[in-house]
Amino acid sequence: MCGISFIRLRKPYTYYIEKYKTPMYGLQKLYILMQKQNNRGQDGAGVATLKLNVPPGQRYISRYRSMDENPIEDIFKKITQRIEHALKAHKKEAQDQKWVYENVAFMGEVLLGHLRYGTHGINSLENCHPFLRQSNWRGRNLILAGNFNLTNVDELFDTLVKLGQHPKDKIDTVLVLEKIGHFLDEENQRLFREFREQGLKGEELARAIEQQIDLKKILSRATRDFDGGYAMIGITGYGDAFVARDAHGIRPAFYYANDEVVVVASERPAIRTAFGIEYDQIQEIKPAHALLIDRQGNFKQELFTEPQPVKACSFERIYFSRGTDPAIYAERKNLGRLIAPKILEAINYDLENTVFSYIPNTAETAFLGMIKGIEEYIAQQALEKLRIFKETNDPAIEADLIKLLSTKPRIEKLAIKEVKLRTFITEDEQREDVVSSVYDTTFGVIRKQQDTLVLIDDSIVRGTTLEKSILKMLDRLEPKKIIIVSSAPQIRFPDCYGIDMSKIREFVAFRAVLELLEETQQEHLLDEVYAQCLEAEENNLAETKNYVKRLYDLFSDEQISAKISQMVGQEIHAEIQIIYQSVENLHLACPQHTGDWYFTGDYPTRGGNRVVNQAFINFMQGSFERAY
Repeated sequence: MCGISFIRLRKPYTYYIEKYKTPMYGLQKLYILMQKQNNRGQDGAGVATLKLNVPPGQRYISRYRSMDENPIEDIFKKITQRIEHALKAHKKEAQDQKWVYENVAFMGEVLLGHLRYGTHGINSLENCHPFLRQSNWRGRNLILAGNFNLTNVDELFDTLVKLGQHPKDKIDTVLVLEKIGHFLDEENQRLFREFREQGLKGEELARAIEQQIDLKKILSRATRDFDGGYAMIGITGYGDAFVARDAHGIRPAFYYANDEVVVVASERPAIRTAFGIEYDQIQEIKPAHALLIDRQGNFKQELFTEPQPVKACSFERIYFSRGTDPAIYAERKNLGRLIAPKILEAINYDLENTVFSYIPNTAETAFLGMIKGIEEYIAQQALEKLRIFKETNDPAIEADLIKLLSTKPRIEKLAIKEVKLRTFITEDEQREDVVSSVYDTTFGVIRKQQDTLVLIDDSIVRGTTLEKSILKMLDRLEPKKIIIVSSAPQIRFPDCYGIDMSKIREFVAFRAVLELLEETQQEHLLDEVYAQCLEAEENNLAETKNYVKRLYDLFSDEQISAKISQMVGQEIHAEIQIIYQSVENLHLACPQHTGDWYFTGDYPTRGGNRVVNQAFINFMQGSFERAY
């Protein structure tokens, strides 16, 4: 779920210095793009810039990466200090715009920013994008950053080894860089031979190669065996760039262009804020397409891989992307509104003795939709009472109508998150300590043993935060009943394309199925599914079917929800009920983002099936290894 930002200045660099009275126009815009996507990267950040027209012997690529507590501020502070130092040290030369461009770092026309959201592995500076593949030949240089997870890292690693390479690491970023780099090298070498035979030499030969390199063809060849979701940006040393999006459109990417800039980001609000434009001016990069920007600043979208059914990630809409995007805001409100009937049924339509709230802050929009759904119910009941009163003139009906017209949902701020930390990706051994102290609550607004509390959340993944912190905290208020509502359906299966949730044992829904299997004396089915997974793996058929779905199919959504309620509420005095969104309502709320593999196990790529089957094998073997 990392964040990407890209700016291509389409005019000569001096144009921006003269118009905007600063050599840092591009950097200032990149800073805003990255700040407005800081929700997409807590673990590190990086910036790289490239100059298009500098003579040999001068640096044309600059890069900083940081793992500071505030990495964006850290990077731009260092960049600013470096630029200011250079300008102060050469006050006379600094009056010459050409000198500034050629001699001061980060004065490039092509700018790339990345925010790292690390969910597994070691957090280190080496894991922060952008990555560089360097050469004395500009055409062989490659800067790469992306938002991606690939399921077939082992396969890609073996492919590179067979090509004769010696990859320095077995992570998807390195393998993607080297795979694209390999075909970039091949194309350079082919053109080198062709133009040398024509008698070209030196800079003339290099320029001819750069003008003829076909990035679309390179991408098509390099990504042919990529299995996963990606939105990645590459910049060659001579200035051509690409932004490529996976065939299913799993990972998001948007762009905007005018006569001064081409801009790309993971989220629309960042572009809108940075450039003061309207949302309808921002376009989505199409799945299976690459936005190609040449060294002259011309751009076009082209198909580079075989299109597949679009399965854009629904979790982006439910939780991860910034809710200030008007489309996402509307979808989250609709998620809350659509689940309101289930809530009303759970409280037995007793609004007088029910208090509504939300947790965490990102669930506020779904909360507003939930309240709207409750208000729609009140309005419908009032209309029905009015109709009956007109027919009967019954004073009792009139009294009911008056009461309904004065009824408002009781809304309170009950839970406050004190620590800005996503507990569901905290390391296992630290999570319990963290979640027990993350939240605080408001006392004095709940009538003890009388009120029911309803809190809506974006999603419930592990249930750890509920069990160890939230429910215990709310139970101290002594309510009659606590209802936790998830605006997302039950998360049942590993995600291998975005947020890395690959250990199936961690999902509270899976643990509930395990208990139900035991209660219904069907535990032998675990061994049967395990045998199916092993056999499929041995016969290279693990990608063909998700065998774990069989276990979930044994029980209804309601049975699993009831078991989860029982599991997380074992130490709670109040009655506990967990309510989940339905998959059908999810699709109604987010019709353009049908990627629902977390909930249904219907993976858009074959590698997803292999991951879930391997995750189950790991569980049965007591292994805590990542499934891919």
